[in-house]
Amino acid sequence: MELVFLGLLVLFMVLALTAGFPVSFALPGSAVLAIALAALCGWLFAGDASAYFAQGGPIEWLSAGVTNFRSLYWDVERDTLIAIPLFVFMGIMLQRSKIAEDLLVKMAQLFGPIPGGLGISVVFVGALLAATTGIVGATVIAMGLISLPAMLRNNYSKPLACGTICASGTLGQIIPPSIVLIILADQLSSATDQASTARKADFKEATGEFSMPAEFDITSASAGDMFMGAFVPGMILVGIYMLYILVSALIRPQTAPPVHREGSIDRDFVVSVLLALVPPLTLIFAVLGSIILGIATVNQAGAIGAIGAMIMAGYRLTAGQRNAFYPAILAVGSLVGIMVVLSLYDLNIKNVQEGDVVGLVLAGIFVTTLMIAVLWSCWRAYVIEDTLRGTMIETAKTTSMVFIILIGAAMLTTAFRGFGGEELVKEHLTGLPGGFWGQFIVVMLVIFLLGFFLDFIEIAVVVVPIVAPILLADPSANITAVWLGVMVGLNIQTSFLTPPFGFALFYLRGVAPPTVKTLDIYRGAVAFICLQLAGLAVAGTFPSLVNYLPYRTYLTSDTAPPPMNPRLQACIEEFLFDDYDARGDEIRAAAREMQGADLSYLPGDWQKSIPKALDQALSAFDRVADVRAAKQAVADATPEYRPVHQKVRALQRDIAALEEERKTALQTVRRLERYETSGEVTVAGTEARIKRMDEELETLRAQIPAGWDDTHDRFKTLLDAEKKALLTYRRTVDSAYEPIMKLRGEIGQAEQLASLEGDIAALAGVVQDLPADAPSERLDALQEQFKEVERKVGDVEGSNPVRSPLAKARRALRETGNRKPDPDEARTLMAEAMDAFKAEVAWRSR
Repeated sequence: MELVFLGLLVLFMVLALTAGFPVSFALPGSAVLAIALAALCGWLFAGDASAYFAQGGPIEWLSAGVTNFRSLYWDVERDTLIAIPLFVFMGIMLQRSKIAEDLLVKMAQLFGPIPGGLGISVVFVGALLAATTGIVGATVIAMGLISLPAMLRNNYSKPLACGTICASGTLGQIIPPSIVLIILADQLSSATDQASTARKADFKEATGEFSMPAEFDITSASAGDMFMGAFVPGMILVGIYMLYILVSALIRPQTAPPVHREGSIDRDFVVSVLLALVPPLTLIFAVLGSIILGIATVNQAGAIGAIGAMIMAGYRLTAGQRNAFYPAILAVGSLVGIMVVLSLYDLNIKNVQEGDVVGLVLAGIFVTTLMIAVLWSCWRAYVIEDTLRGTMIETAKTTSMVFIILIGAAMLTTAFRGFGGEELVKEHLTGLPGGFWGQFIVVMLVIFLLGFFLDFIEIAVVVVPIVAPILLADPSANITAVWLGVMVGLNIQTSFLTPPFGFALFYLRGVAPPTVKTLDIYRGAVAFICLQLAGLAVAGTFPSLVNYLPYRTYLTSDTAPPPMNPRLQACIEEFLFDDYDARGDEIRAAAREMQGADLSYLPGDWQKSIPKALDQALSAFDRVADVRAAKQAVADATPEYRPVHQKVRALQRDIAALEEERKTALQTVRRLERYETSGEVTVAGTEARIKRMDEELETLRAQIPAGWDDTHDRFKTLLDAEKKALLTYRRTVDSAYEPIMKLRGEIGQAEQLASLEGDIAALAGVVQDLPADAPSERLDALQEQFKEVERKVGDVEGSNPVRSPLAKARRALRETGNRKPDPDEARTLMAEAMDAFKAEVAWRSR
């Protein structure tokens, strides 16, 4: 019976969505109806309201719903969702203040003379707007109103123009900052916990051990990780779009002719382009750069973006007025001043030194001027065209929609689990052939098909919590949660383009002129759907494109694994220094012997990198000596410095407390004098107490040893020297051994490479005997033979000099468009491949 009510749950949801009910009511309403019906039937027919539930019952479902509601709004560990209203505000403010419109117009003028340049400019601006707004509707409508008439006026193909605008508008779903990525990160965090629990249970069952090694566990995905992971695939997608438009314009010039700008490129034009382009790029760098560099969390970066958008709107709304740029100039000047003060002073309020007071005062002044600039811009946005109020209302609407859908989806997912849906899905998925990849492909196909009918939020909050734990729990997966999230995000992006319910298509249909038919929009979208699937395939085939930036960002944090973790770094270096002492002569002898070897027959890059690596390996011993000397200098000075330091810091704490008490007493005196009150606390008595405090302060200050500042500066100089010596040692050692290890790897595969001579020679013989009019069936078979040899060669480290001409020879025998197979070119390239093969085998074997 549980399956019957599970079917009813899905049926209720489908009927509600197709009937036009808002998603925020359709999801929880379907759950409530199904749960109530199951509970009622259980009570009537079985005497137990929980009888027709696979897990728990209606009370447990209600308890889980309350828990989900509380966690969404009160759980501090889910504070990532705070970033949603901030990024929404940033996007709507830029759109309403016409900054996005200025950017689109100027880029169209700049790129127009290139074949397909107008379309390329739309993609370029779409990427920039995606990195600043992340709102599909606003981007598609803005570009549809501005660029579509211009593209049609310049004889662009209607399908190409419509497809370009729709696809560029959807980039906001994958290029950070993106609401989709934030929601996916939130959903994947709980999915990761479930998958981790499942893996630990499997490990305990298989081994009997209670604790599972960390390398078998799964790392959760934060919104910052998702942003970093999606950045490179997003840029690849932008490149694919631009390349498609350029190729289309070159092959069929009539579809995307160049558009020449009227007038010359003079100083005014350059200034207008810079004013339109530089501020959004600066905002992108401030938002994403602060996350990448570890300066700000995602929430803080969202606040940076919202304030930056406000300041930009302040000067755009007053364009043409003499004082238009005053708030922006004041804000930039204040930020520069704050950075200068931070570089000169230690502004730790809890440990203020006497010399830091000037820095605090200056910082306070610059922060005040920055606040004035922000409030000035805010006032302009409030009084001009009611921009601020409209932006706030739209932000509230969008944010409320997202959060209500999140609550409704949590209720629906809990009901789905209550009826055993999750176990059913897990059973079917794990029973598929092909292991993890078979399951993954089916899930991605289902998400792609759901994109024809559902919005991205429904897919992210309904499907992902169900399938993600199953995929991540598979021990054979060997994937990261970030990679899975980005792949789902790329797939969800197609939901905006897929007919018949693609939202980007509807947005454009609403602003397109009557001459553009709905069929033109659909035809244009199909090509870009294929390009998006190609981008999805690239990200799936090369996971490092997704994982590289999150790993690099993580390795710069204080909690990173070696060699960046400062707590472990000391242990590692202590071990290595002992190893240098024990095997120093052996290492030096090996390095000097290799320096004396004949390296002239190595490839050119190795002839440069190996001697440099050997020099650094030998100099590491000097660096170790410098580190030890610096550490010893600090150790020698510490016994004398520590008691003085402890005494002075204790005195300074007492002085600070007494000064605070004196400040309070002075305020009391001023209050007594103002109101002329009489009582136990008198002006004279308080002034006498202040005098005693002054005497005590003088006594305390006199106890600070003479020359303390010089003593402190000398010890700080020793600490700085120790830090510099350590950094120099680490830079030297980090780059000393990597080239040598890589060279050893290539030499070690000399026999493996040499064993491929027969395969390459056989392939060259086939190409040599190939007639000019070889049938297509033979060429197709030869393509497969080429790919097999390329795969074998590619398994050998550093074999690109051989593999590259092989791949070119294969392409020369492939028929593409108007290009016919060219056996002569293939024979030439095979000869190059054979020469390169012999050269590679020769130096490796020698």
